[in-house]
Amino acid sequence: MQADTLSKPADAATRGSAIDWTQRLVSYDTTSRHSNLGLIEAVRDHFLAKGLRPHLSYNPQGDKANLFVTVPAANGSTDGGIVLSGHTDVVPVDGQNWTTDPFKPVIRDGRLYGRGTCDMKGFIGTSLALLPTILQAKLREPVHYALSFDEEIGCMGAPYLLAELRERGVRPAGCIVGEPTSMRVIVAHKGINAYRCCVKGQAAHSSLTPKGVNAIEYAARLICFIRDIADEFKANGPYDRDFDVPFTTAQTGTIQGGIALNTIPALCEFVFEFRNLPGVDPEAIFARIQGYANEVLLPKMRAEHGDAGLTISKIAAAPSLDVAEQEAITQLVRALTADRDVNKVAYGTEAGLFQRAGIPAVVCGPGDIQQAHKPDEFVELEQLAACESFLRKVVDSLRVS
Repeated sequence: MQADTLSKPADAATRGSAIDWTQRLVSYDTTSRHSNLGLIEAVRDHFLAKGLRPHLSYNPQGDKANLFVTVPAANGSTDGGIVLSGHTDVVPVDGQNWTTDPFKPVIRDGRLYGRGTCDMKGFIGTSLALLPTILQAKLREPVHYALSFDEEIGCMGAPYLLAELRERGVRPAGCIVGEPTSMRVIVAHKGINAYRCCVKGQAAHSSLTPKGVNAIEYAARLICFIRDIADEFKANGPYDRDFDVPFTTAQTGTIQGGIALNTIPALCEFVFEFRNLPGVDPEAIFARIQGYANEVLLPKMRAEHGDAGLTISKIAAAPSLDVAEQEAITQLVRALTADRDVNKVAYGTEAGLFQRAGIPAVVCGPGDIQQAHKPDEFVELEQLAACESFLRKVVDSLRVS
């Protein structure tokens, strides 16, 4: 193990453990289309061996699970405290040109390579490595761990975890979501809203266009309407100049339809999304899209053929995050990182879900988001060391005075 390549170690034993844990987590192929139970059950067993009581919340199919566990305060209390939150799933490696096996992590030139090292098993691994320190500390408030599934496909797992917390009456005071931010404090991000549109037309020979309903053409009209909405936001705002893209965006990502050039397509399906700034109502945006489909397109389609149809279904949604500076978790993380900048990002996280559930949250973790989802994904070992130092300070802040 080349842990000595860390330039600013906190302590040799723990830094090796942080790297070891991250490598162990990366070795599980938790691509979102696969189960994450191997990883979750290994972490569960680790907590059980330490005398803790982890709770698992499963998806309806039972092949994926979230994990939540609490290290109680010295007086036994599980109320309040801070959640260390991370998602266990990773994006696919299909079609990417990796120089090493993405699920056999390696250290090279001060970097740890492998799928998920940056996004975001580096944070999870570092937080797990600090468990002995947390257990030995005389805590004034508890520390909670929250590991979720299916964040990468629309934050699908965290709602189950949060519902389970509500049912058990667990009320953490704050949450740190360890997405890769280069250890900067992220105080806002956009909301993500993803939908699938299915257009049903009527097939006919292409020489007999009045006999059919062209599903692709009607899908194209709705796609252009969505683009018009995006152009309106770009031209008119509202704007938030602290974001790299300072307005709400929308786009169509995939489309399928038709079987042959000489056949009027009976079916077309496309997927679209919009990413709303905090304060911009995503339901109002969707209402415009649904209204155009129902009030403009459908009557035209059914005038051509009575069986034509158009449906839009939600694939995934994650709310935006807009941190209140006066929240205790915001002030704490700013103080411990000495980061007073206003950092906002266009990508989404589970922090908005925690905030909506009444748990104030900030985003701060090791690694550069520019390395996420790419071939030869990596996290700098210095970033893991910085994360370890930060989390030690978090634990210290929770100790009995």
